[in-house]
Amino acid sequence: QVQFVESGGGLVQPGGSLRLSCVASGRSLRGIAMGWYRQGPGKQRELVAWVSSEDTLHYEDAAKDRFTVSRDNAKNTMYLQMNSLKLEDTAVYLCRCWGLVNAWGQGTQVTVSS
Repeated sequence: QVQFVESGGGLVQPGGSLRLSCVASGRSLRGIAMGWYRQGPGKQRELVAWVSSEDTLHYEDAAKDRFTVSRDNAKNTMYLQMNSLKLEDTAVYLCRCWGLVNAWGQGTQVTVSS
């Protein structure tokens, strides 16, 4: 089975940046779709950005022009570079893979506050 460890979250002021990492262990995720989800306080979990099994990149509206998702298959790691952070970006950010292999990470907290 696959296990994920997310890191890189923290407290940042509005307009700031963070880079999240999601390291997978257990098997290679090359050719497996992976994505970043988030769940804000009192909100439903939502997809933010994802990398297809063919390594194409996709973004939901909330992430467009501010976030960049990437994957390093050699390191079995997915990243999320978040710039121009807003108060509403406050959430637990989780990584997930789906398709041939399905797994969720435990999440990393991102808090945007002045």
